[in-house]
Amino acid sequence: MKIVVLDGYAANPGDLSWEGLKQLGECTIYERTAPDEVLDRAAGADVLITNKVSLDATTLEALPRLKYIGVLATGYNIVDVAAAATRGVVVTNIPSYSTPSVTQMVFAHLLNIAQQVQYHSEEVRKGRWAASREFCFWDTPLIELSGKKMGLVGLGHIGQAVARVALALGMEVCAVTSKSALQLPREIRKMELDELFAQCDVVSLHCPLTVDTRELVNARRLSLMKPTAILINTGRGPLVNEQDLADALNAGRIYAAGVDVLSTEPPRADNPLLTARNCYITPHIAWASSEARARLMDIAVGNVKAFMEGKPMNVVGME
Repeated sequence: MKIVVLDGYAANPGDLSWEGLKQLGECTIYERTAPDEVLDRAAGADVLITNKVSLDATTLEALPRLKYIGVLATGYNIVDVAAAATRGVVVTNIPSYSTPSVTQMVFAHLLNIAQQVQYHSEEVRKGRWAASREFCFWDTPLIELSGKKMGLVGLGHIGQAVARVALALGMEVCAVTSKSALQLPREIRKMELDELFAQCDVVSLHCPLTVDTRELVNARRLSLMKPTAILINTGRGPLVNEQDLADALNAGRIYAAGVDVLSTEPPRADNPLLTARNCYITPHIAWASSEARARLMDIAVGNVKAFMEGKPMNVVGME
């Protein structure tokens, strides 16, 4: 069994081991693969492992030996799953591996915005507290989250984990979800999307990127939000119209945003969020804790092993 990893660096920049995968067959691991290198590197492979390298219908047609594609992520939009299904190629993903880490990042952003941790730490280093006449120093609003409404767009594994933490902080939790109100815990109130944006103090995005959810955060929906509201996006960059969000932040129509994902990654230098007021950006690292990546690697190996044993798991795109 010939196994080729097209872009292993992001998941394993060297602190984890590929040994589990190597035990399953002849294994070649590339840190990165450019689009014009895919066909040469994938030629003859039975198993392809990819994170962000795209595998479209034309590419799949040129790989007649290919039997399996393992995506090193939960999202699998980089693979033409319909074309893969037509050719009998099994595609798998890695579900739920990053739930604790992404949940942690949601609140890292939210608590930083609420308490202005980064800002005040920097001001202390500048000597402003040492120069203060008072025993304490602050010059921005400090926000208590208890009693505030947390609105979740999506209530999958991550959305549910975020809800539990929000409840522990004393927040009220509302959610846009396909689940019926009767299926929800009594602590979570089901809302429609516009209602949630209008009523909640914090809106956190946890839905997949689809035709219907692309740019669900836009000028109209931002206009519904409170001027004190906070938007958190650890989901997918294109869920947000970035120019509309930048305009809303700069005009003070909403208070702040914390985002871990952008529409293009790495971002273009002219991305409007890079200079927007009260916009806090982390470089798509919510998923990347050592623990989460170790789980990802273990599940990836398990997926390949299950496929080889004729019992594939975490299969996507084959209804």
